[in-house]
Amino acid sequence: MSDRFELYLTCPKGLESLLAEEAKGLGLDEVREHTSAIRGAADMETAYRLCVWSRLANRVLLVLKRFSMKNADDLYDGVNAVDWADHLAADGTLAVEFSGHGSGIDNTHFGALKVKDAIVDKLRNREGLRPSVEKIDPDVRVHLRLDRGEAILSLDLSGHSLHQRGYRLQQGAAPLKENLAAAVLIRSGWPRIAAEGGALADPMCGVGTFLVEAAMIAADIAPNLKRERWGFSAWLGHVPALWRKVHDEAQARAQAGLAKPPLWIRGYEADPRLIQPGRNNVERAGLGDWVKIYQGEVSTFEPRPDQNQKGLVISNPPYGERLGDEASLLYLYQNLGERLRQACMGWEAAVFTGAPQLGKRMGIRSHKQYAFWNGALPCKLLLFKVQPDQFVTGERREAQPESAQVREQAPSVASEPARLSEGAQMFANRLQKNLKQLGKWARREQVDCYRLYDADMPEYALAVDLYHDWVHVQEYAAPRSIDPDKAQSRLLDALAAIPQALGISPQRVVLKRRERQSGTRQYERQATEGRFQEVNEGGVKLLVNLTDYLDTGLFLDHRPMRMRIQREAAGKRFLNLFCYTATASVHAAKGGARSTTSVDLSKTYLDWARRNLALNGFSERNRLEQGDVMAWLESNRDSYDLIFIDPPTFSNSKRMEGVFDVQRDHVQLLDLAMARLAPEGVLYFSNNFRKFQLDEHLMARYAVEEITVQTLDPDFARNNRIHRAWRLQLR
Repeated sequence: MSDRFELYLTCPKGLESLLAEEAKGLGLDEVREHTSAIRGAADMETAYRLCVWSRLANRVLLVLKRFSMKNADDLYDGVNAVDWADHLAADGTLAVEFSGHGSGIDNTHFGALKVKDAIVDKLRNREGLRPSVEKIDPDVRVHLRLDRGEAILSLDLSGHSLHQRGYRLQQGAAPLKENLAAAVLIRSGWPRIAAEGGALADPMCGVGTFLVEAAMIAADIAPNLKRERWGFSAWLGHVPALWRKVHDEAQARAQAGLAKPPLWIRGYEADPRLIQPGRNNVERAGLGDWVKIYQGEVSTFEPRPDQNQKGLVISNPPYGERLGDEASLLYLYQNLGERLRQACMGWEAAVFTGAPQLGKRMGIRSHKQYAFWNGALPCKLLLFKVQPDQFVTGERREAQPESAQVREQAPSVASEPARLSEGAQMFANRLQKNLKQLGKWARREQVDCYRLYDADMPEYALAVDLYHDWVHVQEYAAPRSIDPDKAQSRLLDALAAIPQALGISPQRVVLKRRERQSGTRQYERQATEGRFQEVNEGGVKLLVNLTDYLDTGLFLDHRPMRMRIQREAAGKRFLNLFCYTATASVHAAKGGARSTTSVDLSKTYLDWARRNLALNGFSERNRLEQGDVMAWLESNRDSYDLIFIDPPTFSNSKRMEGVFDVQRDHVQLLDLAMARLAPEGVLYFSNNFRKFQLDEHLMARYAVEEITVQTLDPDFARNNRIHRAWRLQLR
């Protein structure tokens, strides 16, 4: 075997240039970059050194042979021509990994089988001994990569991927791979800061990956020093004396590094379930003196190093994948920016995120950005200098010539909220204007939940509802003609503006995305927080849930109808069909109804209705009936003086007989209900289907009056098509 080898080092996508730089520093020559890999030339000692010291590579592959191939026979012959007795005993074990396609090989399993057959046939001896396949822990792991008609045959010197350092046996929901974490630290300038004796803090540390990798860099510990099993351990070409030299050298450097006074490296994590796993990871890495993890929220983050040293704040905040995540994540990033401005003056900061648009909301300019990949997800590393001249906060300030003056002003600059964009400021102004106008009306009417904004400005297609001291935001789905990135940016603008404009805590803003719903989707559970708020409306108390369902349990646009029912209900038998959470029934009971009957198919909503009634002291004389409304009406023989019907546009619940379509079925529905209406009684019918047309034959049979205009309050004046309503009586 020659003294020098071609080496091929793989890595996560985006780390190629960093790995090339690292590998050159460790002795690799003639370095060239490829996608997710680099290659170069080195002796065996350097190959071992790359294995133990590379913080960024996944695998170190030693290239045995390159050959051209046109078909499967060429593949077999090329692999079979290698003198495999130099690498593997006849009774040894091997694993084969095959990647690429072409040259008649479109199936990687078939390709791997061909490679295995070629090796086994070469090594089968006269006694019939032959290597066997062992996928978990083989003596030799062979790689063959097919690239545009060329086969690259390699031995894997690493064994398990080098990102698996061995200290992280417990991990959180979305951990960064160790080599990606190391790359982020290197790009963030941590080696320089550590060399200067600086500090490091992670306000959302999870199970401590950044902390451990940072400490290993600072203490000069080879990342794979503790690995016991390598890809070369049972390889016949292994040179133990060289390996011992490299390993002993790394061991000595680690001992010297750990003997130094430890740097101040601290992590904070809000989730108490992750604290112990994080501490266990630190202990397994042997870094208990260097790294400490505490429980702490981002909102209280304040690094206090023992000698007041500055350093690096590094964080990998959540990116967001679920419905409504935008609101909570925006405020998390804003909070992080605020803590940096208030508690980390003079530090550097690095935020690694798959949602870089959120990074722009932190109120600090990033002076550098680097593109990375976290698996298949494109990410950005945003670098910040936490200095007043980098802040993008509420008020512009002139730069001060004297540094003392800057220091003097820093706290007041830091405490300002992040500056709103021009569009966000216009949106905030509109909210404040609406609040001023509608607030007076709401207080007069004893209403503390109402619509504040309903797509008043077309570019901000949102409905913003106030529920006492909470804000419920619904984003209307943007037309396909609108660029999704632009729509997302406007949404974030609006979410940034709402707390500032309304003087409300960001934690009390709930976002939902409102799209055209099919079937019963609007009634499906979106979350499971189970948190109910009490609101007031016209002298009654009602429970709303802002988080768990698309709708809140209270249709705000029906408030005038509910108030009308309250005024007219005295002494009457009231029937509420498709009652939902029975808010109209509560109003009827408040108005002195002799009895109320509420019918709905959903047990969940009837339980909610029961709670609404009980909250106001109503239980007796108030029936709650579970059932399909049409079937219930057909079997019912009671008489009612006041009936309210607000059906869904469409429903195909499994518990229903058939499918309900309001346009198709409203005549049958109203005929059945009118049959239950007492003489002189009144039926109110409403629905929110925009294209709805009342059947003209109904007008011939009953006294029908459209009362839509009378059932709209000032908060829905802009959206007078939110529903239509009619008053029906027997002729």
